[in-house]
Amino acid sequence: MNNNSDKELIKCTGINKWYGNLHALKDMDMTINKGEVIGLIGDNGAGKSTLIKIMCGVHKLDKGDLYFEGKRVSIENPKSAMKLGIETIHQYSTMFFEMSIASNVFIGREPKKFGFNFLGLKDEKKMDYESMKAIKEVGLDLRSPHIPVKELSGGERQGVAIARSMYFKSKMLILDEPTNHLSVKETFKVLEYIKGLKSLGIGSIFISHNLYHVHEVADRVIGMARGEKVCDMDKKDTTVNELIKLIG
Repeated sequence: MNNNSDKELIKCTGINKWYGNLHALKDMDMTINKGEVIGLIGDNGAGKSTLIKIMCGVHKLDKGDLYFEGKRVSIENPKSAMKLGIETIHQYSTMFFEMSIASNVFIGREPKKFGFNFLGLKDEKKMDYESMKAIKEVGLDLRSPHIPVKELSGGERQGVAIARSMYFKSKMLILDEPTNHLSVKETFKVLEYIKGLKSLGIGSIFISHNLYHVHEVADRVIGMARGEKVCDMDKKDTTVNELIKLIG
């Protein structure tokens, strides 16, 4: 039987966060469904960063509840968020530029060889094969898993980060300003990657100050101001100009 709880991926109810006397989040409610792209918008200081840091385990909430796939959860740290299947892709911080594509895909989760002669050494052959397979699945055509990430374009780096999340069966991606400082061509690629998440049932939060990009890929738009939710609407029911007025 299909109902709303079957579709719900993550639900925030009455989330509050204080930093000293600053009330950064005020009774924030939000639901994200499987395969849904949420555009999260608002000026600097609106509370967007605080909200996603709570969801990915960087900060703890002070009051309220988080539910993941219908179960109340406590996200204590980034590792516990990753265990649930929540991954965050930042503009810069998700890649180690001096390391190879394969090393970046498997960073912290390297497959091991076991046996008399191996003693838990990294299985680099598997890393090479699986990383190339993963990036091809998001439409990237790169010549070798040994290419240092610093040699990739901005859009290719974001593609590798998304491929990594998909390989490890992430259920929700938080994309924090993923199109910043990219060319028009690279921006188009990243937006296509995000659209492709829907067909895989992966929920995502797309945070951007570029409301045209948000409007293009989001199914629903949530606007924040001064720590509160000020709108939550289907993309088809609004325009970019209306969104600008709402958060202006």
